[in-house]
Amino acid sequence: MVDIREVPEADIDRALELAYLVFNDRPEKEGRERHHALLARCGRIGAYDGDTLVGFMAAHDFRLSVPGADLPCPGLTFVSVAPTHRRRGVLTALMAEQLRRATAAGSPLAALWASEAAIYGRFGYGGATTGVTVQIDSTRPLPLRIAPDRRPLRLIAPDEAQGVIGAFHEAARAARAGRPSRSPERWSREWLAEQAEDDEELSPPRIIVLGDPGEPIAGYVLYRTKPEDDSGPVRTPGLVRVEELEADTPAVAAALWECLAALDLTGRVTAWCRPADDPLLHFAADRDQVRVTAQFPALWLRLVDVRAALTRRSWAAPVELVLELTDVRLPANAGRFRLKAGPGGAAYEPARAAPDLALDVRELAACYLGGTRVVELVAAGLVAEHTPGAAAELDAALRTDLLPHTSDEF
Repeated sequence: MVDIREVPEADIDRALELAYLVFNDRPEKEGRERHHALLARCGRIGAYDGDTLVGFMAAHDFRLSVPGADLPCPGLTFVSVAPTHRRRGVLTALMAEQLRRATAAGSPLAALWASEAAIYGRFGYGGATTGVTVQIDSTRPLPLRIAPDRRPLRLIAPDEAQGVIGAFHEAARAARAGRPSRSPERWSREWLAEQAEDDEELSPPRIIVLGDPGEPIAGYVLYRTKPEDDSGPVRTPGLVRVEELEADTPAVAAALWECLAALDLTGRVTAWCRPADDPLLHFAADRDQVRVTAQFPALWLRLVDVRAALTRRSWAAPVELVLELTDVRLPANAGRFRLKAGPGGAAYEPARAAPDLALDVRELAACYLGGTRVVELVAAGLVAEHTPGAAAELDAALRTDLLPHTSDEF
């Protein structure tokens, strides 16, 4: 029988050793120091077998952008169970304690990135955002169907970046659901770190902003580069890896993509985890040159307090439905409830009427940000539609102008 309790700061190195064992990792000194500093700022839960740490989970103190609001949302990370203690209920106990803490703290949501997608659905998490990987062949100019914004582009130093792009990022975060808050520490230790954690051959971060001098910027791109490799039998052209690109108009985005594709001594641009509705995929004139090479679930979301989550977001259209919800981990969420919502607000109260839709909290979480349509889950047999048209009605109310998205992996 394991004991679930707080992990003191003195045990952070033990937690890291467990995580490195589980994830088959062995970072260098700088990476270990970065991870130690990260965990020192997180909430930490451990599973102890006697004095041995056999399970671990940490949680960032995030807020998450949702339609019309910004809600408390712990972000789970470093979830690890020792190979000697798998299938003994350790992960279940850790998740139960994390949900208990989130409930006690009044957090209506929790989120994570899944290293194994098959695991977290059984704890009520649903894939709430989708990411796509885009690759551009930049051995030739990038033709565009729209005119790029011709205001000046300029490089800024990483140590100036937070002051220049931080406010723009925060505004972009508010405009698109699914994005965690970003502390100054995360900016400096992760996004603007001198060395990329996953590839030491990448350059330090480069930041280009667009806008007239003395005026607020209209967009920015944060990227790293890697030189060409001609040591093997096949030459690999230089790489531009886009970490983040934000723009307030399609023309600004076009100018930034055009600039990236024209960087000297490079022949490919890769952007991991772009939104599925990225305007680039429409205004690029040659889609053989701009290809989506991967599509995947990104942020996984858990509705900890369903009533709070539904009543604190905004709604695009009126809806009144009775939902029959199951939640085996948090029984307070389970039951039959009437959702009455619209642009003026929402109410969510117990109901006795026959349900219009029956679904698990996992499916509701997947749809909550507007990234998954309820009608698709009905078609997949995951949601039962008892009243014809109910799924489409709920979709119309959940709809957002921009698909939810984040590239803030944690």
